[in-house]
Amino acid sequence: MNVPGMPGALGGAKAGLSDQERQMVKFMESAVESCPFKTVMSGGAGFALGGAFGLFMSSMRYDTPLTPAGNAISQLPMRQQLREGLRDMGRSSLRSARNFGLIGAIFSGTECCIEGFRAKHDLANGVAAGCITGGALAVSGGPQAVGLGCVGFAAFSAAIDWYMRLPEDEVRKPVI
Repeated sequence: MNVPGMPGALGGAKAGLSDQERQMVKFMESAVESCPFKTVMSGGAGFALGGAFGLFMSSMRYDTPLTPAGNAISQLPMRQQLREGLRDMGRSSLRSARNFGLIGAIFSGTECCIEGFRAKHDLANGVAAGCITGGALAVSGGPQAVGLGCVGFAAFSAAIDWYMRLPEDEVRKPVI
């Protein structure tokens, strides 16, 4: 049995589709592969993961009654302590979500544009995008921060891309 849009025994993914359905599939594929779509999706995924990460990290942070801030909180009623704690967790989660979303959107959009300009899919695209992203995020810190951000993000991107491009047998058994 061949279901339209699904690969089957009687043909490929587009077998049995009308011309209008083929055009729609082509339009949807081109939209999903576009740089704006990739940028928005990466920013959204970064926002969601950053929010979860910020929530987790803020739950690990605690104030003991030995610190001035912790002493002030411990003097409050339990309901007020919970309110303050949840408010702090929300602020921390939102801050991390914004930062991760921004990093994801800048990196993905930059990499997609570089890849489209160079018409190649290789390690250099990720390294260049990492450098631009790191430099853009550190621009308020001055030229030294821009340089260090560029080098740091480029090195991290190169390491991740290199690892992801390893053959399957080397990924499972890395040499360490």
